Amino acid sequence: MGGLDELATSLRERLLREAGDGDGGGGLQERIRSLVDRECGLLDADTRARLAALVAERSFGLGPLEPLLADPRVDEVMVNGAGAVWVERAGRIEPAAAAFGSEAELRHAIERILAPLGRRVDEACPLVDARLPDGSRVNVVIPPLALDGPALTIRRFRPRGMSPDDLVAAGTLIPPLRDFLARCVRARLNLLVSGGTGSGKTTTLNALSSFVPAGERIVTIEDAAELRLQQPHVVRLEARPPSLEGRGEVTIRALVRNALRMRPDRIVVGEVRGAEALDMLAAMTTGHDGSLSTVHAGSPEEALRRVETLALMADVGLPHAAVREQVADAIDVVVHQVRARDGARRVVAVSEVVRVAGGAAAREIYAVRDQRPRWRAPLGDALARRLEEAA
Repeated sequence: MGGLDELATSLRERLLREAGDGDGGGGLQERIRSLVDRECGLLDADTRARLAALVAERSFGLGPLEPLLADPRVDEVMVNGAGAVWVERAGRIEPAAAAFGSEAELRHAIERILAPLGRRVDEACPLVDARLPDGSRVNVVIPPLALDGPALTIRRFRPRGMSPDDLVAAGTLIPPLRDFLARCVRARLNLLVSGGTGSGKTTTLNALSSFVPAGERIVTIEDAAELRLQQPHVVRLEARPPSLEGRGEVTIRALVRNALRMRPDRIVVGEVRGAEALDMLAAMTTGHDGSLSTVHAGSPEEALRRVETLALMADVGLPHAAVREQVADAIDVVVHQVRARDGARRVVAVSEVVRVAGGAAAREIYAVRDQRPRWRAPLGDALARRLEEAA
């Protein structure tokens, strides 16, 4: 296959010299077949067909990434320079039997991804975060920021999100915990899903949202739209980065503020990562209970501290004590999820947020210890009373 790869690269360069890239339509396909037949007539028909397909991929496809993106088992594709491609399958990262022939070829593939989105990457703007039409997320970093060549990361989008029952089947939840979280959502408790990168926070958030009654108006706010709620009355909002001229940016914080004017029953923030944390806390404590969000953190306790820190980034002059009080009032339950060494994603702790002197604390009510899930403590009176009233 290596010989065919080199030959395909050579033929693509000749195609560019002779006729330019074209538009990727039938005309270019015909020129590719003609070129392959003319230059490689000694090869058999099947080999020439494979060679023509390779040349076409290098001309208007994504080259060696095409087979990976066609594989439904691949959740993420990571390109670390032209010669190193990695993929994530079933939660495990492994090297892929694919590589770009040169950095120039990788740059061409990146350009073909970004051009239809109206985005570009160059030395003036070496970082790009974008969303493909199918919902997949794309991140690009090029030199001089990426020292070993362009870095391309594509997080695949699942057109059908996982349901709570799917999470039980995958081992993320146990049935009693699924039922408990369903009661929490229906009782309009404010839930925060925490975890590290790739732990499955968004997947769990999407699954929990399925417990929201169909008659409620939900506004979702995301940096890059990934949530797929099944309710009939959903308004989806997505932040917008600044243009090349530095204008037109719409932040998550601006969208959260605007959502308050849209008469939402619930607000779902895909992930809090900045000053919008303060506006989210304000929404949770001013009549928009039952809201859901995620945050990067290593434990439920750290999740609360991180929300406090992010809220202070709003720089509105609130004392730290006031922010801690707001966290205690706003968040009811923290669901913590991890990705295990075997690649499995599991909810390993659920904590009730309780008020203590000076702020909030995470009181553990469920945890996995030594791979054994256990209910650690009875619910507090306030939380138990809210669940009983909702039932």
